[in-house]
Amino acid sequence: MPADNELDPLDRWLNQQVQPLPPPSGTFELITRRARRRKIRKAVISVASAAAVAAVVGVAVPVGMSLHLTTGPTSASLAAGGSPTGHVKTQNVGGGTQSVSASATPTKLAIAPSSTAGTGPFAEPSGPVPANFAPVSVTFVSTSRAWVIGQAGTPGQCANPTNPYICTSVAHTDNGGKTWAGGPAPTTVGPDGPAGVSGIRFLDGVNGWAFGPELWVTHDAGNHWTKVGTGSRRVTDLEAAGNRAYALFAQCSGTNVASFAYGCTSYTLMTATANSNQWTPVGDATSELTSQGAAATGVIALMGTTGYLVAPDGTLYSGPVGGTWQQAGTMPCQPGTPQANGLPGEALIALTSATRLATFCAGPTPTAAPKVYTSSDSGATWALAGDWSQVSGQYYPTSIAAASSGTLLLTTIRGIYLLPQGATHWEASTATGAQAPQGGFSYVGMTTSEQGVALPFDTSRHEIWMTFDGGRTWTPATSITPGK
Repeated sequence: MPADNELDPLDRWLNQQVQPLPPPSGTFELITRRARRRKIRKAVISVASAAAVAAVVGVAVPVGMSLHLTTGPTSASLAAGGSPTGHVKTQNVGGGTQSVSASATPTKLAIAPSSTAGTGPFAEPSGPVPANFAPVSVTFVSTSRAWVIGQAGTPGQCANPTNPYICTSVAHTDNGGKTWAGGPAPTTVGPDGPAGVSGIRFLDGVNGWAFGPELWVTHDAGNHWTKVGTGSRRVTDLEAAGNRAYALFAQCSGTNVASFAYGCTSYTLMTATANSNQWTPVGDATSELTSQGAAATGVIALMGTTGYLVAPDGTLYSGPVGGTWQQAGTMPCQPGTPQANGLPGEALIALTSATRLATFCAGPTPTAAPKVYTSSDSGATWALAGDWSQVSGQYYPTSIAAASSGTLLLTTIRGIYLLPQGATHWEASTATGAQAPQGGFSYVGMTTSEQGVALPFDTSRHEIWMTFDGGRTWTPATSITPGK
């Protein structure tokens, strides 16, 4: 950034954020540049990559990126914290046996001026959703109850008492996203270097966490948020299941605006019980993990009583929730360079059960079809899943999810694709009631075998898209803009 722009208020705000929200223009240019860098990097480490792929046979592996459904001074703020650039993660509810009728699909709906939440000691606080809300991370605890975190307001005029240039906001719904209400958000100050939060997870509707790179916790359904000390380490991923949360704590030195996980050289898997703020290492095997010189990050996935961790070097670790984790295998490809949300650009994982896994590896160019791999034996062996020859225009995968029915879903910058259980070819889903968003989707997750949610890559659309037929059709079900 030129020195003569240093005092410009907007530039100062951008420097203080985790990462500016993706602009609606320039998406394809950015992805093309990343793909070229990936191709060069793969050529340089081709021998190591080949060894990693070969080592996949005879392994035990990863986790599911499906929708995350699980059984002080901040209470007055509706817009506070860091600049989120996150993602959606979900976990199947009740084993994924619930279903929602397609007739229940809502149209494009407005945000409610106040909450429809229930009463009681842990009822969510009510309030209007701040203007210009751009959703970036969603967490569901049932088919109807969810929280979303995003950027809102005007930089320099945010309702953050400690830094008016930091505009993170939190909203919640109790009716499946038909209406939303604003609530308190972490009031991060944004000191030198990456700060703030970019993702949100709730375990049971009472205990929740905002993270990436800072870590904040609530034990009263979001009425109050408390910052958790991490010893100057950054939290790059977090998931929760059973009565525990798991997070990756990273030692980092970089201040790269492309991702708060740039410059992270060591990762440790940490855990805490749901109602505690005391985080401890899971074990020696998952402590001080490195990417062996390459810029990479990791990812966590949980289902039931089983957890998985993909380390920055592509090694897979697994273990029981609440127990010690051990090395289980190797991913078909290395996780790769951290994206804006702190997660890797490939080797993300999805679960249809505790032993049935899926992952994807990006092609050498944005126009090349991705490679999706599945495992039915906890990652001991992997096989390519589905043929892309009947689908034209597969561009740059961004996330993967799995429904309890066995259907796999992959988001790209062109749209959402699915591979039903037992099918041999991928097919494109369709948008109903609206044109598919320019730039495609950044994330998809399934709450049940039929109901799911997706976020457009272009967050300025202020939309959350939903499906009620297993991912075949998608509708912009919610407009996160007050008064529309």
